[in-house]
Amino acid sequence: MQNTCEIGNEMELSFDSRSSNEAFARVTIASFMTQLNPTLEEVSDVKTAVSEAVTNAIIHGYENTLHKVKIHAWIQGKTLWLEVADEGVGISDVKKAMEPLFTTRPELERSGMGFSFMEAFMDEIEVISEVGKGTTVRMKKTIGKGRELWTTQSL
Repeated sequence: MQNTCEIGNEMELSFDSRSSNEAFARVTIASFMTQLNPTLEEVSDVKTAVSEAVTNAIIHGYENTLHKVKIHAWIQGKTLWLEVADEGVGISDVKKAMEPLFTTRPELERSGMGFSFMEAFMDEIEVISEVGKGTTVRMKKTIGKGRELWTTQSL
């Protein structure tokens, strides 16, 4: 956890593990991050990563049973930090679960690309999980990376 003196702003969100709430989580985080003046691409990247993390919690963590998914988000400087957490079944082998195309629910036609998408769209991702206790996916995205260089070069 970060030192709260360093945090510019933070929020917490808790919602039922219903698939219909995945869109709610995406829009909420998109709204929260607007204070960083992100590009549409940056917003889209974060929304995709949140969508994948929330969907994993609902389908894999809770196996489509009704519980709570929690999101903790905070901003430090130009960096958005996100933690998406469940108190579900947990992951016995995080390294294996993060391999592209790996899925524990092939009968649901899951692609097994959730963690790969999160890694592609965010700057950092960390998965902390304990069997029987749940999973937390921590993600980081610095907003505006490369824009300063572009602005300087375009002058």
